Amino acid sequence: MCGATKKGPSLAGIDLSKQTIIQGIVTKGDQPVGNAYVRLLDQTGEFTAEVPTSATGQFRFFAAPGTWTLRTLAPSVEPVERKVHAQQGVVAEVAVAI
Repeated sequence: MCGATKKGPSLAGIDLSKQTIIQGIVTKGDQPVGNAYVRLLDQTGEFTAEVPTSATGQFRFFAAPGTWTLRTLAPSVEPVERKVHAQQGVVAEVAVAI
């Protein structure tokens, strides 16, 4: 098993009281998936942002408070969607299994 945590990247140095953060990890089986893409879609399904996962499968978005959809794209698998509710001052941790 690799050394990746089951959460998103470290929050060291981030003032959580002023941020709305959605973060997590993408895995396949027990292994992190690097170089997958995670898209952030607003409540109407419109594309807002996209980030690649790190080598340890981690991703992070700084977003506005509200309900969002994460769409995860990786080679040879169907896209996976997860709804997430983000609040300022609270980290929304999302584990995505593909």
